[in-house]
This record gives sequence, structure tokens and C-alpha cells, in this order.
Amino acid sequence: MDQLMYEKLAEVHGRLEAEMIESLLEAEGIDVELIQESVGHTSFPVTVDGLGRVQIFVPKEKIHEAREWLKSYQEGIQVE
Repeated sequence: MDQLMYEKLAEVHGRLEAEMIESLLEAEGIDVELIQESVGHTSFPVTVDGLGRVQIFVPKEKIHEAREWLKSYQEGIQVE
């Protein structure tokens, strides 16, 4: 059986925030995959009962770097 190559970094509510985190991580050289229920990804996104929930996955070998970056991001520290 194949080993999973990605690990879940975080879960956010809303596609906009997920895509912003994705762009910033990719600028740091970290590949990102976003997973969202299809019913929550519509013209009128919702966050009721987890429908707007987006999971952010990164490669396992980059998970520690991504966690450090996310921690700094959430604390409002400029990431270099």
C-alpha cells in the first residue's frame, strides 16, 4: 500500500483564508493541497455546520516548516 505523502496542516473556515495561506506557503516553496466539501464551495459560500471548512495539506517532509510558518502567521509576526 502506498504511503500518504501529505499531512493535514490546518483547517480553516472559508475558502478565502485557505487560498491566502496557500499562496503564502507556496511563496515559501511549500506545496499545498486544499480539500473542501463540494457543497460548501458554491457561489454563496457558507460556514454553517462545517460546510465552509477547508483543510490545508502539505507534504509530510515540509510539515514542521509549515507549522512554524503558520504559527508565526497566526501570531501576526512577519514571516521572512
